[in-house]
Amino acid sequence: MPRNILCFGEALIDFHNEGQDSRGFPRSFVPFAGGAPANVAVAVARLGGAAAFAGMLGQDLFGDFLLDSLTEAGVDCSAVTRTDKAHTALAFVTLDAHGERSFSFYRPPSADLLFRPVHFQDESFRRAAVFHVCSNSMTDPDLAEATREGMRRARTAGALVSFDLNLRPALWPHDIDPRPLLWPALHLADLVKLSAEEFAYLAIDGEEAALEQLWKGQARLLVVTDGAKPLRWFHPDADGEMPIYSVPAVDSTAAGDAFVGGLLHRLSTLEAAPGTSSSERLDQLIGELPRLHATLRFAAACGALTVTRQGSFAAMPSETDALAFMDAYA
Repeated sequence: MPRNILCFGEALIDFHNEGQDSRGFPRSFVPFAGGAPANVAVAVARLGGAAAFAGMLGQDLFGDFLLDSLTEAGVDCSAVTRTDKAHTALAFVTLDAHGERSFSFYRPPSADLLFRPVHFQDESFRRAAVFHVCSNSMTDPDLAEATREGMRRARTAGALVSFDLNLRPALWPHDIDPRPLLWPALHLADLVKLSAEEFAYLAIDGEEAALEQLWKGQARLLVVTDGAKPLRWFHPDADGEMPIYSVPAVDSTAAGDAFVGGLLHRLSTLEAAPGTSSSERLDQLIGELPRLHATLRFAAACGALTVTRQGSFAAMPSETDALAFMDAYA
């Protein structure tokens, strides 16, 4: 069985508004399967990669819907745990005229917050080529420790560890500054993805200071996206930027997750000598800039295609779609 990309964290229901009454309130909300790490798993599976998801879902109708949706997308859900102690998380999504989204979360309490290290399965790490998480599983102290434990176990098993900050301030307690709680996870990751806003958030003392802090950990590649503006990449010994795609946006909800899914899928297919560590593989990629740029451009195509469609799981492109899109914009 091929090694897979194992995504850990929340899966939730995104309710998208449809129509407005005379006061401007939504007439109805339509459920879409979502949740950042779950979106990444579906993105990988849609691209033809081997994807798995680990997390906790409620023993409720929404948990059933998510599990069915993940399975139908081709994601291995053998590491999913169910609980009757809390309901599955919900989010209500509002889109503006430019497809930009805002969230109203119904979490906590929710089932995903109850995942603990004991719920991880050893076999999941043995089969993982990549272990991916985001900061939404760090808003609760116990779940944050479970997340870091998963990152440590994945690294011990030889997997590349990926961290997309995906910061959602509304999920954090109002009296908590997330920054000090985020850096331990950032230091455990080989690959870090940030939006431009998130990079600015971390770089309170300037970008140089933030990069110096990041390189104190395991990270070998930082990718910073900024919508349709050029993306930037950083390595301890090099950096650069490249233009990406500009498309009319319908729904940006899962754009970053599609980008990460495309990036991880392509990274997982890179050939490496036996015994090459995940950090060494990233170093080799930096040494082959045309290959790095091709990998990033493919990820950008996945993200761009996704914003032209509504939903999260439902918006993820196939590899055929992504390649055809790249040819059209060549």
